[in-house]
Amino acid sequence: MNSWVNSAEILGSDLPLELSGTGNRRALLMDALREAVRSGRLAPGTRLPPYRSLAADLGLARNTVADAYAELVAEGWLAARQGSGTRVAERAVPVTPVHRPRTPERAARPVHDLVQGQPDPSVFPRTAWLASARRALAAAPDDAFGPGDPHGRPELRRALAGYLARVRGVRAAPERIVLCSGAAHGLRLLAEVVGGPWAAEEYGLPFHRALLASHGVGTRPLGVDADGARVDGLTRRDRAVLLTPAHQFPTGGPLHPGRRAAVVDWARATGGLVVEDDYDGEFRYDRQPVGAVQGLDPEHVVLLGSVSKSLSPTLRIGWMVLPQRLVGPVVTAKGEREQFSSATEQLTLADFVGSGAYDRQVRRMRQRHRRRRDQLVAALERRAPHIRVTGIAAGLHAVLELPPGTERSAVRAAAWQGLAVECLADYLHPGSEGAGQADAPRDGLVVGYATPAESAYPEALEALCRALPPG
Repeated sequence: MNSWVNSAEILGSDLPLELSGTGNRRALLMDALREAVRSGRLAPGTRLPPYRSLAADLGLARNTVADAYAELVAEGWLAARQGSGTRVAERAVPVTPVHRPRTPERAARPVHDLVQGQPDPSVFPRTAWLASARRALAAAPDDAFGPGDPHGRPELRRALAGYLARVRGVRAAPERIVLCSGAAHGLRLLAEVVGGPWAAEEYGLPFHRALLASHGVGTRPLGVDADGARVDGLTRRDRAVLLTPAHQFPTGGPLHPGRRAAVVDWARATGGLVVEDDYDGEFRYDRQPVGAVQGLDPEHVVLLGSVSKSLSPTLRIGWMVLPQRLVGPVVTAKGEREQFSSATEQLTLADFVGSGAYDRQVRRMRQRHRRRRDQLVAALERRAPHIRVTGIAAGLHAVLELPPGTERSAVRAAAWQGLAVECLADYLHPGSEGAGQADAPRDGLVVGYATPAESAYPEALEALCRALPPG
């Protein structure tokens, strides 16, 4: 079939053109046709009207249009064949590359992931969760499907009050618990209600510090040593202090009993607030359980918790156990209706906790994480005995202490091995060296051992050992 016929729809005599300006009419027509082709209005292969028809439409002499067609054919804008009329040439306009801003190439996805903070998604208890969801939906009252109470579902608050009292030593009635979508959401609400400035451990999540700063709450670092945060550095100017007392994040280890008492004394004397991030308090291996600081003084400590480590971060359910005086302001800051977590998921979690399925899942995960931790320690003893591993009595991660000046090169070496892992320095509060309370920064890797699939974990450990600096 003739390529001319396939290239474009025939226009006939309908080709409106605007001959703007004064001067030679042939030149004006040629400019209008070139612009129509250049702009894409006349696509390659489009047949133009016969010159007689276009001349009549535009009020031009036939010779003027015929000459314009002929000259544009000579220039390569148009093409004419016997019996096919005049068409826009297939290559009338040179193909000009479209210049788009260059964007950095995305880094190749790592083969192995030892970044802390996430459990292996394959071990989510789907069958037990589905059973709880069915029971919860069958028993749900009608108001569960209406506008949500910003306090959260009462069924889950009651279940959490009992669970936290039994497992974490928390002292709270359900009325003191306000549900949220996670620890980050809880921090946002507290920042709005409490204001700043806050003190924070010199090692901690940069995301949390940035979140507080975005709400106008500045933080200053408190030094961290083997006994946890140096709370003797707190002052009357501090409105609150953010701590991870069950298992200091990320360096490891619980807050010393003397310092737990001291931080409560500070809060009582100054009216300050202790914000306790209980991010992995249920996972301990080689030590007795460490209760929550909140149990020492419920009126001066807020406990933050969630299911992101024990179940999945995709379940956007967290909780705040609040002093009585903060319940109203926090609920007001949250809004008139529940906007952040699903009522049906809250009801499902309430059944999951109340049925004992949550306890069983935590025990299962505790055994799994302990086995993973032991594999990590054994691999280091075998392949890198010069590397000291710390912070392993609890939690889902460990810290590998490295020779000074080697952590960045170790992370680069890990990347060459297809392994994602993080520097300890990534968690250091800016300005910690000059804060007076802080020790000199340490070199180390923060290794999360919970994320990889069971089959991939041994190979991930081998890649980690190959990336470590030699002894």
